[in-house]
Amino acid sequence: MSGEKSEVLQGTLDLMILKTLHALGSLHGFGIARRIEQLSEEVLTLNEGTVYTSLLRLQQQGWIVSEWGTSENNRKAKFYSITKRGVKQLAIETENWERISGVIDRVLGQEGLS
Repeated sequence: MSGEKSEVLQGTLDLMILKTLHALGSLHGFGIARRIEQLSEEVLTLNEGTVYTSLLRLQQQGWIVSEWGTSENNRKAKFYSITKRGVKQLAIETENWERISGVIDRVLGQEGLS
C-alpha cells in the first residue's frame, strides 16, 4: 500500500456498515467506523458525520435499529443492530457489489486495443 488515504466509494458505506453489524452484532457509531477503518488497514478514513448520515439512512429504511446503552468507556451511546430486513438487504447489496466489481475487474484487465 502506498500509505494514501482513500474516500469511501459512493454507496459502499451502507454495505460495509450492514456487513459489520451482521458480523459483530450491536455496535455504536464510533465502533462501526473504527472497525471499518481497521479492516481497510487504515486506507479508509471515515468521519463521524458521514457514518451517522449513513446510519440514519439505514434506520429510515428499516435495515437497522438503535437503542441507547453504555459504551466501554462508560459513556451514553446509541448502539445499532441489523434487522431481518437488513440481513435480506445485505444479501442483495452484496450480490450487486460482486456483479459491479466483476465488471470493473474486466474493464481494468483489458489489454490495449489497436
